[in-house]
Amino acid sequence: MAAAPAAPAAQTAPRTALGSASVPAAAPGRQDGGACRGHGVDPAARIRYRSDVVIHAPLARVWRLQTDVERWPVWQPPVTGVERLDAGPLRRGSRFRWTTPAPATPTTPATTLEITSTVRQLQRGGCLLWSGPAVGEGLRIDEGVHLWTFTEVDGGVRVHTEETWTGAQVEADVPMATAALAAGLEAWLHDLKTTAEHA
Repeated sequence: MAAAPAAPAAQTAPRTALGSASVPAAAPGRQDGGACRGHGVDPAARIRYRSDVVIHAPLARVWRLQTDVERWPVWQPPVTGVERLDAGPLRRGSRFRWTTPAPATPTTPATTLEITSTVRQLQRGGCLLWSGPAVGEGLRIDEGVHLWTFTEVDGGVRVHTEETWTGAQVEADVPMATAALAAGLEAWLHDLKTTAEHA
């Protein structure tokens, strides 16, 4: 589940077209640029977005930022709170609850989404997959499935992300939901890159 952008998606132009971001060659923990230990986003979902960015920072730093979920609000303004539902390092089966604002749309009110995520797959330093519902007053995403892969490249790390949403409410307006998802993922990649490169 991507953090919602602070403004309506129509005001936040994503940097890449849906599905057009380049995908590097397969790396450990990854298959065809879209899997973590053989698992990926929902192939049947109508709402999906993917993107890549190269971050000029060590893999260990990028991985630490992404997996220390309780510190997301420190470097991601759209994340307003995170609570771990278990202890220890993030691992398969770990659960966390987090909140992010969702702007009003022509069909839904402005609200705060509460997202309960469960880690489905994880390979340290390589990939991470989580899923779960997002629920707010007047808005529900039945399931978001979010994949991250991390590949060392010359000068840094290529971070690839993909996410899908399912649920009757968001599927009622696929273009609007896709634009909101795109804006959220692009903002997340931007914040991760900026934070990692200036740490």
